[in-house]
Amino acid sequence: MVLAAAVQLEAVLGDVSANLAACERLADEAGRAGAEIIALPEFFTTGIGFDESLATAALPPDGAATELLTALARRHRALVGGSFLCRDPDGHVRNAYLLAGPPGGVVGRHDKDLPTMWENAFYTTGDDDGALATADHTVGAAVCWELMRTQTVRRLRGRVDLMMTGSGWWSIPRWVPHRLFDRLERNNAGTARRAAASFAQYVGAPMVHAAHAGTLTCAMPWLPLTYRGHFEGATLIAGADGTVVAERRADEGEGIVLGEITLGRQPPRLDPPAGFWLHRRGTLPTAVWHYQRWHGRRWYRHHVVQAT
Repeated sequence: MVLAAAVQLEAVLGDVSANLAACERLADEAGRAGAEIIALPEFFTTGIGFDESLATAALPPDGAATELLTALARRHRALVGGSFLCRDPDGHVRNAYLLAGPPGGVVGRHDKDLPTMWENAFYTTGDDDGALATADHTVGAAVCWELMRTQTVRRLRGRVDLMMTGSGWWSIPRWVPHRLFDRLERNNAGTARRAAASFAQYVGAPMVHAAHAGTLTCAMPWLPLTYRGHFEGATLIAGADGTVVAERRADEGEGIVLGEITLGRQPPRLDPPAGFWLHRRGTLPTAVWHYQRWHGRRWYRHHVVQAT
């Protein structure tokens, strides 16, 4: 059995220094508790929302985010991973999940395959398989809505001994009519937790999932509206059979969750469906997925990508 930790972060949108400090404090708490695996959430340097500050908040591959991950791995002799907006030498930004391990080097990197909704405004796609080999095990890395897609299962199923994942999953706002949007949000929150909790059963490996909590206020792409909502949390640790051994709810706020897992591959308990999605998105998320993708790709070309 190995003690694992997942961090639940209340990020300050676009404030890299503040978020790095919070992640170090929380990861140190996990390390002092004896965790040998420490997962930070997606966008641990910036948080996520449609905010122009993120256009200039990407860090280089060898920058402060990587320095933090490697320092934590060395300090606590642990596997430490999380994703951040990473500007590569080609001028593009990617949502890069970096895994560091003792004695303090980078084990590997996974770039999220498809940006989700307004994320299209801040980074481009990735195409690696997400299987990162350490000296003793193979770790599968996946980020947020990658846990919603059958293609993620196909590239990792039966190949990894541990899943390290993170998310920045936001709520559906409470617009009018309240009864309708409240129902949509209940479904959205349920999907966020189900996607994280069930993924271990699709790949046959234990799961350490870090996430964001707290409120979010930002602009809405192409609409004269302000988004006001919150992050869904779903920070949890699950065994390869899908049993959730530890969890921190979103309403518990920032902190860590600790749980013991057994590393290694097991026969997957669930078969993925035949289509593209593991879980139903719902009508509103489907519509927002498309319109914000169209908007975001154009916004990214004009505001984020840099010529080399």
